[in-house]
This record gives sequence, C-alpha cells and structure tokens, in this order.
Amino acid sequence: MSKGKVLIVMSAADVWERTDGSKYPTGYWAEELAAPHKKFTEAGYTVDFASPGGVLQPLDEHSADPAVAGEECGHYVAHAQQALQEFGPLLKLDEIDVDDYDAVVLPGGHGPVVDLFQDADLGRLLAKADKDGKPIGAVCHGPAALLSAKDEDGNWLFAGRRMTAFTDEEERMFGTAEGAPWLLASRLRELGAVHVEGVAYQQHNIVDGNLFTGQNPASSTKLAEDMIAALR
Repeated sequence: MSKGKVLIVMSAADVWERTDGSKYPTGYWAEELAAPHKKFTEAGYTVDFASPGGVLQPLDEHSADPAVAGEECGHYVAHAQQALQEFGPLLKLDEIDVDDYDAVVLPGGHGPVVDLFQDADLGRLLAKADKDGKPIGAVCHGPAALLSAKDEDGNWLFAGRRMTAFTDEEERMFGTAEGAPWLLASRLRELGAVHVEGVAYQQHNIVDGNLFTGQNPASSTKLAEDMIAALR
C-alpha cells in the first residue's frame, strides 16, 4: 500500500538563451530526477511528475556523460528514463491540487532558471505547500523554482530562509557562468535567502524547517533521505 504521494515538478525548457542570443540546450539532470524518485518509491510513496503544460523535457546530455556526471550516471539515466516512460504523459502544473501530495521535489538541470522561477502556477502550489508545512525539496538549479512563490505584494515567500543551490563557482567551473542572464546563488542572496555554500561538486545539504535543499547533483540522494525522514 502506498504511504502517500510525492510530486516531482520538472521544467519544460529545452533551451537556455544566453545574453549574446545563443541558445544552450538543456533538459532534466538524470541524477537529480532519478535519485529522489528511487528513494521515495523504495520508501513506499507514489511519485507523480508534472511540468508547465505537461511538456516532457529532454534529458540533459551532460548528465549522461561519465566525464561530467560520474561513473554512476548510466544507472541514473536508465532509472529516470524508465520512470518517466512508465508514468506516461506528465501532469499539467496548472491542474495540480497540492493537497493531494505529501511533499514536492524540484530537480535541476538549467531549466528552472528559464521557466519555473517565474511560473505563477508553481508559485501558488509552493505557497500552499509551505503554509501547510509540507516538505519542499529543491536541488542544484531546482531552488530557482522557489523564486516563483510570492505574496500579494510581490515579496518572495522564502526570503530569510537558509538554503543552498548550485553556486556561482560551480557555474563557472561548468563553463556556463559567462553569458548567463543571471546566476542562481547570487540571485537567491539578492532576494533575501541565507545561501549557505559548500565545497564545489561535493554533497552539501541544508534543512530549514520544511525546506530541504541540495547544492548539486551529488546532493540529490541525501535530499530525498532527509525529506523521507521528516515525513516519518
């Protein structure tokens, strides 16, 4: 019997437009999607996938490259692809009732800095989940999606909270800082987050009440484990 339901919200973006007008191909990052899905399903939860318009984002090919994503990446790619295939058409974000879910997970890839950061449907969903004290998890570029949650006056609902996210240093090391319209960690700090930085590309997780964040792909498994422990 299922313990409950968890919602994974994906970006719908397949391109990240750069400041020079060039288009950088993006998609979901396999480990950030697969590791939480695996942990939650093993713990007995049903996991649903949703995105803006129900659009299925492609795989970020970097996350399938062992030189970039580590030797384990093939396992994560296979798990993510199978999970998405078995789930079928993604749910549409604007049709989601967050009351149906016990927790919300926001994986990365660069997509969230393209669409989710300003998605009003996601903003309403996260505001309700936060108000109800439900675990909200975001990893790597996933914390960009938290920026969508604002009050009636346009103030960011997660200002003042402790969190981590893909750092400016990691963005530089990855080769995507130059030409980025904005850098995630800097933007979070500018808008009032207490951004806590760990060592580049090493697992680093922060828990602040019901908010669970991970800095990079290596932090994905711990993110899910921490959320599952909180749900117990």
